[in-house]
Order: sequence, then structure tokens, then C-alpha cells
Amino acid sequence: MKQDNTRHILTKEGEWLLYSEETPWDVYPRPGLCRDSFFNLNGTWEVSINGGKPDPITVPFVPESLLSGINRRLGKNPSLTYLKTFTLPENFVKDRVILHFGAVDQCARVTLNGWTLGGHRGGYGHFSFDVTDCLEEENRLTVEVSDRLDGVLPYGKQREKRGGMWYTPVTGIWQTVWLESVPRHYVRSLEITASLDTVTIRADGVTDGKLRIETGRMPIFADLTDGYAEVKIPEPRNWTPEDPYLYRFTLTAGEDTVQSYFALRTLEIREIDGVSRLCLNGKPYFFHGLLDQGYYSDGIYTPASPDSFARDIREMKSLGFNMLRKHIKVEPDWFYYECDRQGMAVFQDMVNNGGYSFLRDTALPTIGLKKRSDKSLHRKKETRQAFYDGMEETVRQLGNFPCIVYWTIFNEGWGQFDGDGAYDRLKQLDGTRFIDTASGWFSGVRSDVESLHVYFKPVKMKKSEKPIVLSEFGGYACKIEDHVFNPDKTYGYRKYGTPEEFEDAFAELYENEILPAVKQGLCAAVYTQVSDVEDETNGLLTYDRWVMKVDKERIRDISRRLKLRIN
Repeated sequence: MKQDNTRHILTKEGEWLLYSEETPWDVYPRPGLCRDSFFNLNGTWEVSINGGKPDPITVPFVPESLLSGINRRLGKNPSLTYLKTFTLPENFVKDRVILHFGAVDQCARVTLNGWTLGGHRGGYGHFSFDVTDCLEEENRLTVEVSDRLDGVLPYGKQREKRGGMWYTPVTGIWQTVWLESVPRHYVRSLEITASLDTVTIRADGVTDGKLRIETGRMPIFADLTDGYAEVKIPEPRNWTPEDPYLYRFTLTAGEDTVQSYFALRTLEIREIDGVSRLCLNGKPYFFHGLLDQGYYSDGIYTPASPDSFARDIREMKSLGFNMLRKHIKVEPDWFYYECDRQGMAVFQDMVNNGGYSFLRDTALPTIGLKKRSDKSLHRKKETRQAFYDGMEETVRQLGNFPCIVYWTIFNEGWGQFDGDGAYDRLKQLDGTRFIDTASGWFSGVRSDVESLHVYFKPVKMKKSEKPIVLSEFGGYACKIEDHVFNPDKTYGYRKYGTPEEFEDAFAELYENEILPAVKQGLCAAVYTQVSDVEDETNGLLTYDRWVMKVDKERIRDISRRLKLRIN
């Protein structure tokens, strides 16, 4: 079911994958908790769509994507049944075997060899099952998926009628499916908290163990007691985007051995020269960022490989950016690991649910009507609870990644309700990061920052007792022939005919509005956006990532001067 003259175009990584015989995403999917057991179930499965005959599909790509091999829309309220047969390698089973799903959109019910394992609701969370007692020599794994997209569960930018700032809906498995074997008593999860010179590690599933922390000099050895260890790091090296140093460690607990990492860094708000500033490691820091939607021209929700994440981050760092706002989407762990490793701070959004009103949520706030109570909005109990469940799942899943410095709860009123209560809940879950309760507007709620979206008028700073964050601005469009998803439509906030005109406008915006605003209290700025997405052609990169629309040296110079303004 195509719409207009739209087309999915290949990225560099997608072009390589499509014509290779490699298993997609054949990397250990959980870089924050690694062990020497990994059996990848990605690759060719069968899928029956809406009760039809089975077709081959390449997992972990959604059927709406080119890389899945199906590449078509599924209609309203689709249902899918996936089937995978597999045989485990000899000597794979140590004691227990765990089946993991990175994410399935939106509701999944899983069966193995006729045994119902259970289910999961929500399109962004990891989930797993102990399948030891269900295994046979040859195994049949079935995943039944439904996706109502009715606004109850978080859905992000998906819409049945895509167009403009709304994108193609996705359905089904979109992250790695894999198995690991573990001893009877094993490390189920880690909770890592760090300061400038100390790390605390809590392990779930085991009580006692031995830690070995690599420091680049002599390793540090410490004991895990009652599942807890607190370790002081001599001559600490603090994490920043300019020096993203990671301390790697090994935890041995009984028969289980896992590897992980941490970084030493702190986040706080300080008043400096009469201005409230966001501080990294005790010093004021300007977070110079881009909106990152996490969409790809060939895989939609899932890039062709983790290298796609690495390349996006590397390209944005080459322009001098030090932050990405991950916009109402939760990525596979590899995205955050690459940000940790390469040094890219992340402003992470919670994923919206609830309804959207163009008049209430876009038109009236755009002309200045931004103050209103959110107490009576989105009152349905089930919808509110689903948002809270998604928020808590996101914090549990991503909390160990040091790159994440900032949580955004609600974006432009989309699904917003009881911002004060949501802020208090999130502060209890994680009091170590900055919290933006209402990005854009409807801001009369508790929040650590004053968060603004400015698209159709000049950026001007008003005095605020809180750090000021320009959490969206720009959005200038420039269409590059042969690198667009929709040749017939263009979406952006100003339109330019050539990359040269686009670059000049981009530079003028920073020169005239963003650079002067830093001295007036601006602490972070998020330009829209990393890449084009479907109808939107307002990225610095094209949707297929083949073309950079701006001169790197010119943009790097702007980034350098922004950094100087904060000091």
C-alpha cells in the first residue's frame, strides 16, 4: 500500500546488507552486560500478515521497510504471526537458556514448541523468557503481534495516515532476537551510579562476586557483597564529549562472568554570574545538539547495522555537535553505547501516547498561547498508566548509559497530563539527570529547565531563574534530487533551493540568534535535525545519509565559537 510517489532508498550500510549473505545485526546486542554466550536468531523468518499466506521476512526489520524484503504498508490494526525454526549449537546449553527480544511493536505473544511463554505490551522495551524447559532438538518459535495504534500505548511519530511531521507506522519485530545460556545463579542486571571519583555497582541475581576494573594503569580489584560494591577510583578521568573515557570492568559471581563499563561524570545546575547554567563535572557546559528522530530510509525504525548509528554520530561530531536529542523514540542499546564511546551527550525523550490535536498542540501554541493547565488533559486512566509504565521501563533500560544527561517527559503537549506528578515520579526514578517536563510549551509545571521551541520567529531570550534550553529550532528544508523519499511533497519551516542557500541561512541563524543568546542565558540548543525523514527535508544529511548539505569546516567554526561563549 504505497502513498503518493514515495520510495524507500538505500543507505550505504543497507546497500551492502541487501546484497550480502550476512546475518543482519550480528553483534552482541547488550553492550552494558556482556557474557560469552550469544546465539543470534536474526535473519530469515516466515511471517503471515493479517492471516495471509506466509512470506519470508528478514528480522529485525519491520515489514513496512525495504530491508525486510516485504516493503509494504499493512493496513489498519494489523496482525502478524512470525515463525522461526532453529537448532542450538552443540554445548551451547550451560544450565538455563534465556530468549531475548530487543523490541516488538506493539503487543507480542510468544510460543516455543507449543509452550506459551508469555507476552509483552509496548513497542520499545526489552523482554525475555527462560525457555530451558521448552527446548527440543529442533525448535519452533512463534511470535504473534498486534498493533492497534489507538493512542493507549506509546507510539512516537507513527501515524496510519503518514505525512508532514508524521511518519510511516511500523509493526512487529524491530530489534535483535537472541538466546544466551547462563548458570543457575547469574547476573540478571546491573545498576551503575557514578560520581567524579566513585562508582557504585548493584547486581541483581547474585550476592557475592569479584570485580576487576581496568584503569589504563593498574587494575582495581574489589568485592561485591550482598550484591553491592562501592569503589573509589584513583586519579579519576572524567567523561565528557571531548574526552569520552570509559572504565571497563569484569564481574565474576560464582559460575557467571559478565563484562560492562561505566564513566565518571556529574550533572548539576549552578548560578554563575547571575545566570543559571547546566554544568557537566562541575563546570558550565553548552550542549550544542540536533534533533535525532532515529528513522532510516531503508529500515525505517531499524538501521541496516550498528555501523549506521556509529556513522551518524561520527558525522555530527565532525560538525562540532556534542549532543543529540533522541526524539520520542527509544533505540537499541548499541546507539547509546556508540554515544558513550564516541562522546555524544544524549537528551532522551520519553515516548508519547494519548491523542494529538493540531489546534491545541501546534497551532495555538505557535502563535503564543502556551500557558495552560494540564491537569484535565488525557484523563483516561489506562492511557496515563501506559505512559508511566513506558517511562519507568525507559529509565530501567537506559539508566546505566552515561551519555544520557537529560530526560524529556512531554513534547509540545503531545499526550501531556499532570506534569508535576510526572516530574516527581521521574525524579524518584532518577535524580541524577536534568529533567525537562514540558519541551516546547504547556510549561506551567515543575521542571529543571525552561524549554523553548522557536520556528517561525526570531530566537530571543527572556530572563529565567532556570537554565534556558532551546529544545527545537531551525528546521530549514533543502531537497537533494535522487535522495528523497517523497519527490512530490516537501515539509520544512523555510525552504531553500540549493545546499549553498541552505548553508548560508543555517550559518546566519546561528550568527544572529544563537551565538548572542548564550550570554543571555541559553544553555543548550537543538537544531532540527540530523537527517531528512520522509516528507521532511530539513536534515543536515539526506534521508539515505549519502549527502551532507553543509560545509563541515564552516559549521565546526560556529560550534567552536559557541563553546567559547559559555566559558
